[in-house]
Amino acid sequence: MKHLKIYSFFLFSLFVVSSCGKKYLEERMVSNIGDGYLSTRAGFEDALKAAYSSFRSFYATERGMSLTVFGTDTYTRGSDGSWKFVNDYTAQLDARTGIINEVWSDFYRAINTANAVIGRADQIPNIDQATKERRVAEAKFIRAHHYFILLQLFGGVHLSLEEVRSVTNKASRASIKQVYDAITKDLESAIPKLEPDVKKTDWGRATKPAAEHLLARVYLTKATSEAKAPDDYAKALQYAKSVINNYAFKLLPDYAKVFEQGAGEINDEVIWSVQYTSDPITNSTGNNAHVFFLMEYDVQPGMQRDVANGRPFKRFMPTTFGLSLWDRSIDSRYEKNFKMTFFCNRPGTYTIEGRSVTLNAGDTAIHLPSRELTREEILKRPYLVITPSRYTEKLYPTLTKFLDPLRPDRTTFEGSRDFLAFRLAETYLIASEAAMYVGNMAEAANFVNAVRRRAAYPGKEKAMEVTPSQIDIDFLLDERERELMGEQLRWFDLVRTGKLLERVRKHNPQAAPGIKDFHVRRPIPQTQIDLTDGGAASFPQNPGY
Repeated sequence: MKHLKIYSFFLFSLFVVSSCGKKYLEERMVSNIGDGYLSTRAGFEDALKAAYSSFRSFYATERGMSLTVFGTDTYTRGSDGSWKFVNDYTAQLDARTGIINEVWSDFYRAINTANAVIGRADQIPNIDQATKERRVAEAKFIRAHHYFILLQLFGGVHLSLEEVRSVTNKASRASIKQVYDAITKDLESAIPKLEPDVKKTDWGRATKPAAEHLLARVYLTKATSEAKAPDDYAKALQYAKSVINNYAFKLLPDYAKVFEQGAGEINDEVIWSVQYTSDPITNSTGNNAHVFFLMEYDVQPGMQRDVANGRPFKRFMPTTFGLSLWDRSIDSRYEKNFKMTFFCNRPGTYTIEGRSVTLNAGDTAIHLPSRELTREEILKRPYLVITPSRYTEKLYPTLTKFLDPLRPDRTTFEGSRDFLAFRLAETYLIASEAAMYVGNMAEAANFVNAVRRRAAYPGKEKAMEVTPSQIDIDFLLDERERELMGEQLRWFDLVRTGKLLERVRKHNPQAAPGIKDFHVRRPIPQTQIDLTDGGAASFPQNPGY
């Protein structure tokens, strides 16, 4: 296995980890650790590895998915789940929302652990200078990433860049510019010290291209914020082009291969991923993304739940607009993103469309055609046909890129596949958007066409290309979703481009009645306000909540 496998470590106790093996980060569980341990070489290394565990709190979890996939133009609520109000933007979306509190607290714990690694580095014995600088750079990458997510969710947040060793109730909200300054400073100082490639050593650690990709995304987002600077787009383009041109990354010829589980998770397109594992002892709650996007296939004629088709939680349903994004005659990504046919795994005789149909193992049991069919056409098919007009909150196209057929059984929730957080296709799309805004439309077209040509059906590559005159922010937003659907970027993309309100109101009927102007920010957790000396006067809530 290859995974960076970790538990949590914070300040003086909880769990810590240690290194073992040559190809990945391993772990051991140790409890009741005192403060002095963090100042040892082993504790220093363990604390950093534990800081990585906080990525698992956000990526491929219900909290992270609900805050980034739900309530957008392309995904709305399915029939089940406790967080439908996040999609609907009702009054329940408030300062007491559990998933918001969890991201806040988990990220701040990790930030303080990263602060400890950075602050104590010079006192750690028996560590060479290059290794020490590299570990500090990794901690800065983690800290910058977490502040960037918090900034996008909440706006200005408490900025802590030194380790807190005792309980304090002093906190305040830094300005958006101050937080951006801290993020960019961390990443720009980390980049020269990070390794360019760790595939054969410690896969899962932050690398130089991972930090450059993140910094390109940061500058692209900063460019539309109140902290914007005239050179933000130029810097986003600079860092994106560095990732594209200066390393061995390349787009895989087949879009579907990017998401192959197992060996495919370390491929030439993956810049950095959040590590999960098949070891149930060390996987914590695991990668949960495999359950959220599935329709209720398992109670339909000829079907029962199995490992390959997944455990259908029916949380996220694609909107009509979301399903309309692809030109399915030339773009293979619809076919490779969605499951259109289910094959019988529960043989028997069933009543379908008022007639008796016998299904044998392996027969087509369910088909979701991309167009409407006449009643006569439907009756010619000896299986359940679900046309677009028949979609419900339980029956809709299933996004397949997160399925986990390597789970040990059909009920296992703790998935083992990595979450591909940064991949080269997004780098190209960042570069295209940045090039557009600096006025180089030909370069913008070249970058987006590289992604589109890869997505084309064989022989359709030329038809997939677009001209510079076709490119604007709406086209690029659509293209990002054609490529990156479900990958925890959409809410952020719509907010940073000023399109959240417009597009949700136009394309998400469940969310449209509830969304208000202030919903471009999430509410500050009430516990943070209540525990701060001075309360709301010292730590004000976001407007509207």
